[in-house]
Amino acid sequence: MPTPSASAPGTPSRLQQLHDAGQSIWLDFIDRTMLQNGELARRIREDALTGMTSNPTIFQKALAEGTAYDAQLAAVGEPAPSAQELFERLATDDVRTACDAFRPIYDATGGADGFVSIEVSPGVAGDATRTVIEATQLWRDVARPNVMVKVPGTIEGAKAVRELIAAGINVNITLLFAVDAHARVIEAYLAGLEDRVRTGAPIDRVASVASFFVSRVDSEVDKRLEALAASRSTDRDRLLGLRGRAAIANAKLAYRLFTERFAGPRWAALAARGARVQRPLWASTSTKNPAYRDVMYVEQLIGPNTVDTLPPATLEAFRDHGVVARTVDADVAGAERLLAELEASGISMAAVTEQLLREGIASFVKSYDSLLEGLERKRHALV
Repeated sequence: MPTPSASAPGTPSRLQQLHDAGQSIWLDFIDRTMLQNGELARRIREDALTGMTSNPTIFQKALAEGTAYDAQLAAVGEPAPSAQELFERLATDDVRTACDAFRPIYDATGGADGFVSIEVSPGVAGDATRTVIEATQLWRDVARPNVMVKVPGTIEGAKAVRELIAAGINVNITLLFAVDAHARVIEAYLAGLEDRVRTGAPIDRVASVASFFVSRVDSEVDKRLEALAASRSTDRDRLLGLRGRAAIANAKLAYRLFTERFAGPRWAALAARGARVQRPLWASTSTKNPAYRDVMYVEQLIGPNTVDTLPPATLEAFRDHGVVARTVDADVAGAERLLAELEASGISMAAVTEQLLREGIASFVKSYDSLLEGLERKRHALV
């Protein structure tokens, strides 16, 4: 890890510089304690924090590791709700409180920022109709204009996105790994806005982000490169030299797609009615390989109209030694060459991203099931 160094006196903090470079900083974490003890308010004030994301894994840790939810769980009356209903009650309460904390940012930016995400249950990932029903219910339950409902970036998820956007519901599309999948959800967003225009409804307060996952791509590609290198002694050094580069290259091509799709006559017609771009959001930004710089997935994807959702440890690392420069659209041709070299070496990015999507959904399903089981055990113990 680089030696800690403070910003020069009188200069903006590194996190403020990151915000000023056009990248919104969202915290990839939520728990009731930080909502109640002033920590979130402090981070908004001091860290240029403008949003927050949540998922079942995050809630699972919050429920398992503390007592902040015990009073509410103990007060649940009879007949007792199902574990899923109880979780949704706890989660929507937290997200509603967080939305209120970010509401001044939402108002000050005219609805451009200040969002808090809550996720549909992972079991609906393959069903557009169920996704729409559940997302609509979460939207109604939280009842805040700055909530975003997270929908998995599957084929069925993209169908749901179009319908939800047409209904005026803010959507965060999660688990995007492939540029083709990113293209699909951009199209769903644009088509949803156009559907809404045809009904005469306003589109100036409908917001969406496309959560493109980063570090997990390197984890899988690196594993495949190491396997290839072990079987090709004459090509070993070249293959190992490609490690730790695929994820950034993949994300840069996603950003290029974003700039292309949110330009031209089709977009201009929507922008004239006040439509907002669907910003790319960089997710999975913690560095999984300790050999890599701990803020590399932040530093190499900085640019305008982007969001970076940072877990607390990565946020603290960037505050300490992150370097701010516009990088997200630098050397895109080099990114293309890198991915082409991987393909030529026998590593299919399509296969990698398909596997990561399957694993991502399976992981969320597992976390969600564990969360519900733990919640049920805790409720019984408290009662």
